[in-house]
Amino acid sequence: MPARSQRTRSVLTFSARDTGTHNLAHADLAKATQNREVIAFCDHWKAVSGTDPKMLIMDQKVTTRAIPGELGDRGVKFAALRMRSASLMRYINGLNSSHYEPVPLDRPGPCNRPKVHEDPAVKLTSYPGTVRQLVITGPGRDAPAVIITSDTGIKAQALIERYPRRMTIEQRLAEIIQASCAGALSSAASLNVDLDVVPCVLAQALTAAFRLRLPGNHAHATPDTLQRRFLDTPGEIINDGDRGVTVKINPRAYSPVLRHARLPDDTTIPWWGGRQLRFQFA
Repeated sequence: MPARSQRTRSVLTFSARDTGTHNLAHADLAKATQNREVIAFCDHWKAVSGTDPKMLIMDQKVTTRAIPGELGDRGVKFAALRMRSASLMRYINGLNSSHYEPVPLDRPGPCNRPKVHEDPAVKLTSYPGTVRQLVITGPGRDAPAVIITSDTGIKAQALIERYPRRMTIEQRLAEIIQASCAGALSSAASLNVDLDVVPCVLAQALTAAFRLRLPGNHAHATPDTLQRRFLDTPGEIINDGDRGVTVKINPRAYSPVLRHARLPDDTTIPWWGGRQLRFQFA
């Protein structure tokens, strides 16, 4: 990912986000095997949790149409946007108002009642079975959105509300690029990409956990905002010998927020021989 119009070789990176912890996961991949990264992710998830993921909400370009057939064999459901081809647009343009039904969404604003046309069984090229297809139109949409899914039991309202969560992956990536300079890696050599990307992912996970412990309206603060307001704060490190280490934070405008944050009083550090780390706010 070069910066400022530099022309260098790019590196493919696969990104996934857990809806529970909101943490990102990254993996390097080769162009020849990128279409099977979805299967590799399911293998990784099963190795970690013991079961396959229940549902994957994917970008339409992350794999080919043949791969989701393997997901169905494993009992993994999927949802993705379908590319609006010329034939699909002719089909959509042939629909009239009687083919659509309004679907109320549980969110405020003027765009909470889109109109939906549902086809329960649509055949796709190279896909072994049929999928459920939702054509969504209404206020706030320049062109109809088409969602396809293998989940026949989920309600249209729940599916329409769940799919936009995929967009937050792009938001987290934008935050990493802005705060950790992930868009301008320190080396053009592909060998160093792992070393460059992994600290960015760890920094995103740490700042995500940190902002959840802050009171007030910091739950959605970006990593660079947290860095500017809290992490980039001078202080004093006091070595208390066998008792541990005390970090004394100098007073700043946002010090009251840190005092009321849900931070642990003492943290035992295993690689310090069981010594404790504690914070003090001046």
